[in-house]
Amino acid sequence: MKISPRIQFLLKNGLKGIVWLLVLLAAFFLFEEIVISKNPDVWVERFYAQPHIIYLIYLASEFFFGIIPPELFMIWAINKDTIAHYFLNLAFFATVSYAMGYLNFLIGRYFYKRITFRYFRRKFLKESWPLVKKYGLFLIIVAALTPIPWSAVSLLVGSAGYESKKYLKYALFRFLRFAIYGYIIYQSHQF
Repeated sequence: MKISPRIQFLLKNGLKGIVWLLVLLAAFFLFEEIVISKNPDVWVERFYAQPHIIYLIYLASEFFFGIIPPELFMIWAINKDTIAHYFLNLAFFATVSYAMGYLNFLIGRYFYKRITFRYFRRKFLKESWPLVKKYGLFLIIVAALTPIPWSAVSLLVGSAGYESKKYLKYALFRFLRFAIYGYIIYQSHQF
């Protein structure tokens, strides 16, 4: 049975996302074991006493190409308070990520109509641009489900001139990612 190149692209990058999540969880557990367990009061006081700073960092990160992986914020949230609070934070993180992706998509749409961007696209993106046009919708799904920078992909897809309705529909996979990753993090912190 032959698998289409789009499905291969989706599966390949989906597996990379799962590996990345496992690496992040392993790094967190090592950090927790080596650093936090030695002096937990300092860490708890520093990061849990000022949640508004964490939320602002998350907003900035999601706008500026997902500099900090959302899984780290999920780990912060699960250690913060009750389980209900964790799920509220998870819903907040997913909604912010979806909204910031759409904002970057709209910025990309703005650039799509500019002559200077057309010059930039011809000069610097001539090899990768056909791939964006060909795999754009699959790129949205892969970026929504994996650690590929969500906002950067949204900006790129917007600058390719994709329709807003299609983008918003396929970007809903972002919520699925947060549900799956949030559940995995929840299960890994049950002991």
